[in-house]
Amino acid sequence: MIGKLKGTIDEIGEDYVVLDVHGVGYVAFCSARTLGKLGSSGEAAVLFIETYVREDQLKLFGFLTALEREWFRLLQSVQGVGSKVALAVLSTLTPGELANAIALQDKTAVSRAPGVGPKVAVRIMTELRNKAPAFAGEASASIGLKQELGEGVASAPVSDAVSALTNLGYSRDQAANAVAAALKNGGEGADSAKLIRLGLKELSR
Repeated sequence: MIGKLKGTIDEIGEDYVVLDVHGVGYVAFCSARTLGKLGSSGEAAVLFIETYVREDQLKLFGFLTALEREWFRLLQSVQGVGSKVALAVLSTLTPGELANAIALQDKTAVSRAPGVGPKVAVRIMTELRNKAPAFAGEASASIGLKQELGEGVASAPVSDAVSALTNLGYSRDQAANAVAAALKNGGEGADSAKLIRLGLKELSR
């Protein structure tokens, strides 16, 4: 099994990169985000690799971080999610954004990924809700907040508040973390307007 490759970029395609390692070209399929962060042809690159072996083929998937690779594995544990959909999700959301979406049960954010309909998005959030903290990294705090508050927190006001803060220029990660903190600090059961105010207060700290 191949776990990591270090070499020179030979070619970058629409959904793959060819990495030259001591004269051998390895084709690794990657998310759009990973491909966008790689350098140009001739530059050095390091990829964490997930190896798939089938009866008639061997396929490599490449990631810039071990965290992204873990999310790739985790996503495919969800019914109806294969490698193509998992890469689509990781092309649309960073690991932190995905962790926050699951923590806040933000179906809209997950559904932005090509090939992910509402039903699949709900399955991702439901099946990964208790698994995500192990791979959440910086987003683990907001996931913990969500779990402490329980499953009774209304999703609509939360989603509206996150969307409003994002429209004000904050990143989705910043907005989600602020709303999660607002929920913890007196915002439980609040409507979207109050969550927005509390979220802005958190962001101003």
